[in-house]
Amino acid sequence: MAPFGYYYGRTLNAPLTMRRTANARNAETIALNALSFLVESSDALETFMRQSGVDPATIRARAAERDFLVAVLDFLMADEALLIRFCESTRTESNAVKHANYQLGGT
Repeated sequence: MAPFGYYYGRTLNAPLTMRRTANARNAETIALNALSFLVESSDALETFMRQSGVDPATIRARAAERDFLVAVLDFLMADEALLIRFCESTRTESNAVKHANYQLGGT
C-alpha cells in the first residue's frame, strides 16, 4: 500500500483547485475599481479627501500611482461597512482587497 503523500502529490492539480491570488495587474485593477467606487459615492469620497488631504486634481493626477492606490485600499479597509458595500457592488472578495493592498506595497 502506497503512503498518502504518494497519491496526494500525483492527483492534486493545484493550479485548478487553489484560489487565484491577486497578482500586480489584478491588484491595480481592484484598487482602481475601489477608487471608482469612492468617486461614485460622494460621502465616501469627501471623507477620503478630508482624511488624506487630497483634492480632486490630486486624485486625477495620482490615480495610477501605486502609493496612492495603496492609500485608497487602506481607506476602504479601515471602514468595514464601506468595504462590504464595495465588495458587494463589484463582486470582489474582501480577502482579495487585502491581497491587492499587499501586492501594491501596503501592509
